[in-house]
Amino acid sequence: MADKSTKLEELKKKRTFRKYSFRGVELDNLLDLNDEQFAQMLTCRHRRKFNRGVKLGVQTLLKKCRKSKKDLKIGEKPEPVKTHLRNVTIVPDMIGSVIGVYNGKGFVAVDVKADMLGYYLGEFALTYKPVGHGRAGAAATAAAAKFMPV
Repeated sequence: MADKSTKLEELKKKRTFRKYSFRGVELDNLLDLNDEQFAQMLTCRHRRKFNRGVKLGVQTLLKKCRKSKKDLKIGEKPEPVKTHLRNVTIVPDMIGSVIGVYNGKGFVAVDVKADMLGYYLGEFALTYKPVGHGRAGAAATAAAAKFMPV
């Protein structure tokens, strides 16, 4: 009998979900903060940018994000919001949005999650294709065959 109760307790411990917190503040409380309070939680580079003022393009992007998330049913993804602004710091209002970030060739869909707070949008849309170095090609082996030490 005691074995069953301990197994149930272990299952309950495994199922508990971790509450997300950004620098010690839970997600629900983050959404209540204004821009100045949130800026104080960021690194100095992002804080400096906030202190200099939020630009009109960034305000427009935030409005579009809020509008796309408005009146959604549970489990539904919002319409993507396209932008060329790669240097925008991700703020709590953007969480749950889908943002199409321009990478120089096309728009890369970035699904904004809570873990992305405080990063730039451009960090999630690479501007280059990572190189996968494989085996040497035919040209490399032909050049190696011609070489003869004297």
